[in-house]
Amino acid sequence: MKIRQFISFCALIFVVAVGAAQTSVEVSLPRNVAAGDRFSLTVTVNNPEGRVADIAAPTLSGCTFLGGPGVSTSSYTSIINGRMQSSKSTGYTFTYQADKEGTVKVPQIDVTVDGKSYSTQPGQFTVMAASQSRQRQGGWGSPSPSRPSQGGGTSTSSDFQVGANDLFMRVALSANNVYEQQAVECSIKLYSINGQVNSLAAASIPAFDGCLIEVIGTPSTIDWHSETVNGKDYYAATIYRALLYPQRSGDITLSGGEYNVRVYRQMLVQDFFAARPVMQEKDLTIKPHSTVLHVRALPEPRPAGFSGAVGSFKASARLVGNTFKTNEASSMIYTIEGTGNIKFLTEPAMDFPSEFEVYDPHVETQARVSGHNMTGTQTIEYTFVPQSVGAFTIGSHDFVYFNPSKGEYVTEKVDGFEIKVEKGTDVSHAAVSSKSDIQAKNTDIHHIKPGADRPSAKPVYVAAQAVYWAVYPLLMVLVAIGLWFALKRRGADVRERRLNRAGKVARKRLAGAGKFLRSNQFEQFYAELLRAMQTYLGDKFMIPASQMNREKIVGALGEHGASEETVGEVIRIIDECEMARYTPNLTSENADKIFESARSCINNIENLK
Repeated sequence: MKIRQFISFCALIFVVAVGAAQTSVEVSLPRNVAAGDRFSLTVTVNNPEGRVADIAAPTLSGCTFLGGPGVSTSSYTSIINGRMQSSKSTGYTFTYQADKEGTVKVPQIDVTVDGKSYSTQPGQFTVMAASQSRQRQGGWGSPSPSRPSQGGGTSTSSDFQVGANDLFMRVALSANNVYEQQAVECSIKLYSINGQVNSLAAASIPAFDGCLIEVIGTPSTIDWHSETVNGKDYYAATIYRALLYPQRSGDITLSGGEYNVRVYRQMLVQDFFAARPVMQEKDLTIKPHSTVLHVRALPEPRPAGFSGAVGSFKASARLVGNTFKTNEASSMIYTIEGTGNIKFLTEPAMDFPSEFEVYDPHVETQARVSGHNMTGTQTIEYTFVPQSVGAFTIGSHDFVYFNPSKGEYVTEKVDGFEIKVEKGTDVSHAAVSSKSDIQAKNTDIHHIKPGADRPSAKPVYVAAQAVYWAVYPLLMVLVAIGLWFALKRRGADVRERRLNRAGKVARKRLAGAGKFLRSNQFEQFYAELLRAMQTYLGDKFMIPASQMNREKIVGALGEHGASEETVGEVIRIIDECEMARYTPNLTSENADKIFESARSCINNIENLK
């Protein structure tokens, strides 16, 4: 009896071992790709028994890698004639663009699962001319897996259709009517009638011209939830979220870009013995339905001191330490906290005495998403070095912001400071004379003028002389002409200051991007590098933020004599930074090259006449 039980137990173990799904990998290749089109290549890991290591994008000759991988997971369970079968798989989708027609060879792709190595079979596909592709296929075709047919069966249908109301995307806003610089949350959502979506990859980035963008998140997997649209129930997934800060008034059309979506359906295929389930796939290109954002202009007149802060804020300032000496560095901390466009505030210009040497402020911003807005703190540290002994005043400051909920401007009064500067022990400059000490203390005691040895001499008044009345009108005319020229050049001076500031600000932002790169914070790296390029180009060529687009940048570079290579490289850097912000699972593959290319482009532009 015991022997029978033992044999039965071993037989059961054998059946389970044979029936258990084994780990395997395969690659799905495109079919009927036209030159200039984007396409996807998916590596599928079936029944992974552990952690899947990062998969490197294969290099395809004649094709440009655009992004990825996008990750999707699926599982399947069926019971046929009392027999249960189950499987699961994870797909890694890479997006490319076919540059020229010809045969593209796909090399073997190595995948490591829980320390074990697996490889796909090499394959190839053909890139045709666009005209040939249209003749052979009116739309996107199904992928052609590089695995052999499992034999003998015929499906009930060779293709399936996806209706416009079965699968679509749209741009959703938290509010449709806002003020300039007021935050609005923008989401791009995917809707499916049955949720049968294998993978999703961005083919082109969303177009939010006229807005500053703060990306909240780009999920690496599709997380479905239920949502009703026009009385119909859908599976819905949010694939992109960002905060937009409109920079101009009027109507702004927001477009969600373009996405490659792979959908599937399960069906039964009759073979020699029984029906078995198979999965059919289809590639589609979807453009989200655009929407219009209505932006109201800020009320006029704008008060003095307003620099674009919109939200609800509080401002304060404090001095570090309570003793101040000449030639010794001290600092003042200015803090702004609240909710609004806090990441895009400009540091206030403080009123320091002329006897102080003041350095460029150091700005740190800590912010987080709160509801449909950004909440945080901006800290500005001003470092100053007193050069003279005496009592001085650091002037008060009015921080002005616009509160959109109240529809009015609000002024936060930041008090100034009275400080007393003593003579430093370690003086690096020339010794201060007693006469300059007296001047710094603003006393009414003056040095006795030497040479006053004839106090009783009769004074001579300049106004009583004829030469005075001959020269005085001429001087007035010259002063008037000088004022006219000064006012005329004032605009040019503002431009000159902005031009001089452009390179300095760019280098500071590049340094910030470099820190993110070294710490492998790739999403923050690409965002900071994009901001550095846009800020630099805007300051260098006087392009407002609301008009910052590809045409303006190309036109400005061309007018100033930039080479075609430099123009192309600048556009490529901006495009790659923007694409990277919408692509999950970023790596350091191209980050170093993009960073060095950005520094080189800025140096080349600085050398333009």
